[in-house]
Amino acid sequence: MSGKSVFKAAGIIMVIMVASRVIGFVRDVIIYSQFGQNRITDAYNAAFSIPDVLYMLLVGGALSSAFIPVFSKYISTKQEKEGWEVANIVLNLVMILMLIGIGVGYIYTRPLILLLVPGFNQEALELTVKLTRIMFWQAFFMAINGVTFGILNAYKIFIIPTLGTILYNLAIIVVGLIWSPKYGIAAFSVGVVIGAFLNFAIQIPDLRRIGYRYRFILKLNHPGLKNILGLMLPILIGLSIGQVNLFINQNLASALPAGIVAALHTGQRLMQVPIGIFAIAIAMTIFPTLTEQSANHKMAEFKQTANLGIRSVIFITLPAAAGLIALSVPTIRLLFEQGKFTHADTLVTSVALNFYSIGIFAQSALQVLNRIFYALQDTISPVVIGAFSIIINIAGSIILIRYLGHGGIALAYSSAGIFNLVLLLWWLKRKLGKIDGKRIILSFLQSLTASCLMGAAVYYTALAMDQILDMSIKLNQLVQVTLSILVGAAVYAVIAAILKNEETQMVLGVLKRKFKKGKK
Repeated sequence: MSGKSVFKAAGIIMVIMVASRVIGFVRDVIIYSQFGQNRITDAYNAAFSIPDVLYMLLVGGALSSAFIPVFSKYISTKQEKEGWEVANIVLNLVMILMLIGIGVGYIYTRPLILLLVPGFNQEALELTVKLTRIMFWQAFFMAINGVTFGILNAYKIFIIPTLGTILYNLAIIVVGLIWSPKYGIAAFSVGVVIGAFLNFAIQIPDLRRIGYRYRFILKLNHPGLKNILGLMLPILIGLSIGQVNLFINQNLASALPAGIVAALHTGQRLMQVPIGIFAIAIAMTIFPTLTEQSANHKMAEFKQTANLGIRSVIFITLPAAAGLIALSVPTIRLLFEQGKFTHADTLVTSVALNFYSIGIFAQSALQVLNRIFYALQDTISPVVIGAFSIIINIAGSIILIRYLGHGGIALAYSSAGIFNLVLLLWWLKRKLGKIDGKRIILSFLQSLTASCLMGAAVYYTALAMDQILDMSIKLNQLVQVTLSILVGAAVYAVIAAILKNEETQMVLGVLKRKFKKGKK
């Protein structure tokens, strides 16, 4: 897959991601309008934590990152029969482990929730336990999806699997709206489970088309499985440390006023938008290419792909971060401030968003950088370095919460991400030799300068709109945010065009191809 093909696929995925994120925010708007930002929505957000931990430890991140390089090697070396056998072994093992994990989770839900959010009152605690037990089945379907998604990615099939995220969010909205009058916020949890099933089911036609046939086999001594488990172990250790970090942050936030857990969740979701749309799209599409180049010892091409991937995500996500900071209050007001979601909730959430946004570029670059190491079948380095950053995150959260409240938790997260990025780049240079780091630094400084200028233009445009329009009207809020974004995009585009760097040309090429395709 050539560089142009990679970024063309990334461009299509970005469009799908945008649609999915928009629907996801419609989902959140509906939930917060109906229930507000309080202990009910705190409970709903906290209920994702334990099922997500179960999924992340068994499948998410660890399995997919270890599975794709091993499975891709079987495919690229014409050993498809062995590859399918490994895929079935992994899928069966995942299902068995998930069922065991769900069973244990059901039994120990209450003590785990008490450990997670000790600051909740009894009513909120009971609701969190109830919602968590529903959410466990989301983890089961997401686990299966993690394996099948990896299979399709190895065949460079990205579009249809990515569409599953849209079905996921639509299911939550539809089921929640239909059943919430009778079952309250639990209806949205049921929607989460149905959405997770649909997210998996949409992949079945493509799986059959490429020749996959399910078989129940468990050869635990298979060399392919041993290879995957060996690669997984360091990632699992890192993810375990990461989940401890999540628990500590939830624990700290639960002792703060009602609604803070939800505010942090909303701020982080908004921060994840550019990461999910741009960084993950680019990282996901270059990962199989990096894996092939590494397997075939094409290290010059490997370094070039890796370098461009890192520069491209920074080039795209730095202005996104500047825009989110400049428009934090107007954006949250437009999206959420209605029904039981008040202006005070907007201000509290904007604090979290501002501090989270500082680290967007680092979290985005890490999406690519971690996969660079995984393509080299080095899963230890990102974990060891990540563990140091998580320690910084935890220590920073404990210290900064005293001075900045929930903003301290968000700032600690961003600071730890930047530390992780710098240290991982340094280690990659030691591992591969020259990686053209000066080019990355120059690109970062150019993008940062352009983003600051763009952010100032966005902020003052929004400020002018505040003085001209009545911001109690939703249409005016939409005009304010839309016009500010257009001004910011124009400013950044002009500066980027003047710079004429490779990242600019790559992004413009993707947009140009998408425009021509749309006209046809």
